[in-house]
Amino acid sequence: MGISLAVEARTTRTKHELRELRKQGKVPGVVYGSSLSAPTPIALAERELLPLLRSHPNAVLNVAIPGGLTEAVVISEVQRDPLSHQVVHIDLHQINMNEKLKTHVRLEVVGDSTGTREGGILTLMLHELEIECLPNVLPEVIDVNVTSLGIGENLLVSDLKLPAGVTARSDAELVVVTILAPQKELSAEEAEAQAVETHEAEARSKEAKMQEVKTGAGGQPAQVGGS
Repeated sequence: MGISLAVEARTTRTKHELRELRKQGKVPGVVYGSSLSAPTPIALAERELLPLLRSHPNAVLNVAIPGGLTEAVVISEVQRDPLSHQVVHIDLHQINMNEKLKTHVRLEVVGDSTGTREGGILTLMLHELEIECLPNVLPEVIDVNVTSLGIGENLLVSDLKLPAGVTARSDAELVVVTILAPQKELSAEEAEAQAVETHEAEARSKEAKMQEVKTGAGGQPAQVGGS
């Protein structure tokens, strides 16, 4: 099982060498694993990596380690340029298919909620869920079904329907999604009345401040400067 990913050995180390490598359309990376004698520097084609990150960011990958065997790995870290968002480095971590792994999986809202049909505003509060499972049941995404969610209601981590063999490590009481009440739209008459009330309140405030300047504290003339 898993998706095959082609990598090659990498000897480039300096910043200049890594920049030149990226100009060739390659992304530097490192493979880590307990069965490896040392972390293994690699390079892989950006044109193969980017579609993988978009569609299968949590997939188990089959990688032929340079100078070794084909290993099952997962992507453990992706570093991007803060301005261009270009992928500048990637870490792969070797896994044991018989041991549970801990990772984060993207949450995706599905369904048309009762609350939004009534004018409520759906807000996703948690975008990723920390989970634990065996690699062979690792989901690429976890659905958040909001069909029955009404205005003012929340869906918690404990409410999520997880795939068989998958357990949540995130706090069970964390709010995943909520439906906020719609903001009331004022009629023309209400808006006009509110504007008049605001204007009158501002006028009263200005008048009170002018009176304070004229009389000062305790009814005495206010002092401006000097002692």
